[in-house]
Amino acid sequence: MCLAAFALNADPRFPVVIAANRDEFFARPAAPMAWWRAGEVDVLAGRDLQAGGTWFGLTRAGRLALLTNVREPERQRPDAPSRGALVLDWLTRTEPAAAFAASLAQGYNGFNLITAEPGDGPWHWISNRAPAPVPVLLGPGVHGLSNAALDTPWPKTEGLKADLARALAVSADEEALVDRLFAALARPEPAPDAQLPDTGVGLLRERLLSPRFVRIPHPDDPGRARYGTRCSTVLVRHADGRVLVAERSVTADGSWLPAVVHRLPAQR
Repeated sequence: MCLAAFALNADPRFPVVIAANRDEFFARPAAPMAWWRAGEVDVLAGRDLQAGGTWFGLTRAGRLALLTNVREPERQRPDAPSRGALVLDWLTRTEPAAAFAASLAQGYNGFNLITAEPGDGPWHWISNRAPAPVPVLLGPGVHGLSNAALDTPWPKTEGLKADLARALAVSADEEALVDRLFAALARPEPAPDAQLPDTGVGLLRERLLSPRFVRIPHPDDPGRARYGTRCSTVLVRHADGRVLVAERSVTADGSWLPAVVHRLPAQR
């Protein structure tokens, strides 16, 4: 993912809510969210068909992870391993976050990994660009993540966090909540120049990357996107443990594909 907001125990009806966008080059092949086998575990996740990893996934038991890259062009290594493997590593293992973080191999480009253990288990932020190389426990409330550290106040991150909190406050049911979150993820407005971060990619690219819904035209075909938001995902866990995951994908020409919805029963 390149943008995510998640509410943890912020509403008693929905103890976990996630709204996230994945941004990527449209030429990079990917499969939409579905059940597939990773090692000995069934995972519900999209799939990067180039490197084999994923950016957001969960297991039938409720173990979950989502990933964003850290935007730091001066430190990018083209020979680094794919960061999408980190999500699968978490989903297919059983150790807690501290042991998992300690076992991670070196050499990845900058990443943020949000991990959740099954049921009411703890949530953590793990990053190789964090101030300390240990998982950060996430408390109740609304958190946000883009291509910088957890809760870095980029305009699109702060805007999505605010819209998530507002959606929880005014939505009467799951359907209304999901509709509001998809609308929040589809906002295309760029941030004002005065609020843009400086991540080393230049002002023009900072502008293009500043909306929640990113769309950078192809230089040879302005009607199609070369890079941008490829899919939007919303996850809602009910107080009784039932989970809804809904995903909408968009094509390079800007057409939205029908939403794919998965429902997981409460764990017994």
